[in-house]
Amino acid sequence: MGSKMSKEFTFICGGDDFLVSRMAKALFEEKTRDLTDDFSKEIINGTSAKVSDVELAVGRFRQAVQTLPLFGERKVVWLKEVNFLADSVTGRAEGTLAQVELLKQLLESTNPQGVDIIISASPMDRRRAFAKWCEKNTDFRLAGGDKRKENALHPLIEEESRLQGVTITDDARELLIAKLGGNTRLVIEELRKMATFLGSEGQEIDEKLVAEIVPEFGESNFFEAAEAFYSLDLEWTLEAIRRHFFTQKDGRGIISTLQGRNRLLIQLRVLLDSNEIRLGGRGLSSGDLKNAAQTYARHFGEKPEKNNFNVFTQNPWYLGRLAANIGKLPLRKLIDFQTQFLRAFEEILNRPDDQEAVMRDLAIRCLKPSK
Repeated sequence: MGSKMSKEFTFICGGDDFLVSRMAKALFEEKTRDLTDDFSKEIINGTSAKVSDVELAVGRFRQAVQTLPLFGERKVVWLKEVNFLADSVTGRAEGTLAQVELLKQLLESTNPQGVDIIISASPMDRRRAFAKWCEKNTDFRLAGGDKRKENALHPLIEEESRLQGVTITDDARELLIAKLGGNTRLVIEELRKMATFLGSEGQEIDEKLVAEIVPEFGESNFFEAAEAFYSLDLEWTLEAIRRHFFTQKDGRGIISTLQGRNRLLIQLRVLLDSNEIRLGGRGLSSGDLKNAAQTYARHFGEKPEKNNFNVFTQNPWYLGRLAANIGKLPLRKLIDFQTQFLRAFEEILNRPDDQEAVMRDLAIRCLKPSK
């Protein structure tokens, strides 16, 4: 039974739910391509917020694998988006553990010659007995592999680019990952958006295109103004502010984004001035950043979350790009920027109906060349 099941029962898991679902969906479509009877293919949603949801999902899955199709075709059942195998409150509950044991017994007793089973789960605690059993007894697939997430995205980006009929340069790919914080769903959506923007097949996505139309993760509608400001281009900055206020009324988001980048640049400036890190033709040295991170780790606490208060939580490629104009930004100027951002914020509070003018004045004060 075990050898047969290892060929018929497929278990897909990984830390990125998008990659897991994408792999499982492709496999389900492949296995059901030649099935004509809708009763021969069934999808059960395993997403569960409480134990009763787990019981319902396992019950529906049991019914699906035990109900054969009317016309004798092979049946394919996909239990998707399982999240009760994670190290969570629901995952640790006694009721859930009992249902997982029932699921294991059901899988062991199901005839693989009549039912083809796919289970996709994310996140998943691979230390659990059920996970170890799956690795040993099933066609176990790890979406994204054990590689760093940025590297795991490389083949996905290449695959999606081919599907969209475009190519993407190495620099553009790295910048895309950095700008979107490695968020798989956003990476795919932005790739599709850029392919649509280019219009025809055979076009190339380069770094300039990514920089211009892909927003920084979490910066929403404010990224163009930030890009323009830190390019030290006053004309572009004023135009970006005008475009922002054509559809928006509040400038505080722009200030927040500018402050976030400025915090990173201040840290980079200090590290560069103290020769802790180096900036070369290929950007910042990742080795230097790693060594500096170890030196200053005590100041940021254990396992710090990614934020712009800690430069070492950022993607080295992204930091290198931010540092492109740092030679024109001495520490005194960056600190002056912070002072000007605070002044603009106070002016917005005092002049809420005149925010565009406040932001334009901020750009002129910071970026107008000195005579």
